[in-house]
Amino acid sequence: MGGSNRLGAWQIANTVLPYALLWWLAARLLQQGSWLLAPVLALMVLFLARLFALMHDCGHYSLFRHRASNRWVGFALGVLAGLPQLPWSRGHAFHHRHNGNWEKYKGPSALVSTEVYHSLNARDRLLYRWLRHPLMLIPGGFFYLVVKPRVELLAGLAGLIPHALTTLRQAPGTSWNAILASHPTSWWHSPEEFRDLALNNLAVVASWIAMASLLGAGPFWLIYTPVMAFGAAIFICIFFVQHNFPGSYAHATADWTAMEGAMEGTSDLQLPGLLNWFSADIGCHAIHHLCEAIPNYRLQACQRRNAELLKGVKRLRLRDIPSCFAYILWDERAGRLTTVAAQP
Repeated sequence: MGGSNRLGAWQIANTVLPYALLWWLAARLLQQGSWLLAPVLALMVLFLARLFALMHDCGHYSLFRHRASNRWVGFALGVLAGLPQLPWSRGHAFHHRHNGNWEKYKGPSALVSTEVYHSLNARDRLLYRWLRHPLMLIPGGFFYLVVKPRVELLAGLAGLIPHALTTLRQAPGTSWNAILASHPTSWWHSPEEFRDLALNNLAVVASWIAMASLLGAGPFWLIYTPVMAFGAAIFICIFFVQHNFPGSYAHATADWTAMEGAMEGTSDLQLPGLLNWFSADIGCHAIHHLCEAIPNYRLQACQRRNAELLKGVKRLRLRDIPSCFAYILWDERAGRLTTVAAQP
């Protein structure tokens, strides 16, 4: 059940084109001061969430049949989402390889163990809980898409430029790839990732300038800011609850197994049909972790075909989402996530 170029292209068309049309409509409504701007912005948020889900599939090289198509379309979607797709997808692949191993991968909120939490002073415990409150999804989402990738490039360049100058003084004619390869940094993990990060930043900032010139800086940011903040909040929320829920598997490396991580460390999120479409069926999450090569448009069929295998997977509904945000600690001894309220 591999990718289909035809289905992948159709999904890009039915997501990117409406998103562009909604941008035009939002700009017109903002000029007119119409109350209809609010529902249009809400639709834009949903389309951005779907756009991100398609970028996610490209990162798994599953949306299209050919690797190059996934790579280039993924890069373009990353520009629309404000996020360098290659570094993100490689970090996401690390999550897939270690899901449920909370010693190696601590989730999008960088959760700590109960032992570490108890070692914190009262102020740091309060800060820890506050930063992981659901309301932080909105400013956190804006930071994640709009601010963080720019800061990462600038911080990385602050170390790379002196290294490049020193290298060129000592060995004139050293290639750019050799300079990148000889510069260890936590901001990217390969010359290819650096290029993706740099090109994404150039394209995103250029798009900001172009859109601000076209619409005016004020109108552009009045539309862009809530769409990016709430769009990111949605997909961070979905990702969180699909791994943080009552009874979620949370082991250290020594006793972790990949199969248990996939089956007990993921949940299936049962959404209404329309929300399934906007989230590209990512609610079928356990089967996605068992085989990340399945494109989103085949997930439901694969889930039905493997219903017997998946019968033990935790199933969540929309009403269950708020309670999942209490699970912000992992108990190493129990091998499960737990809540602050459950602590002695």
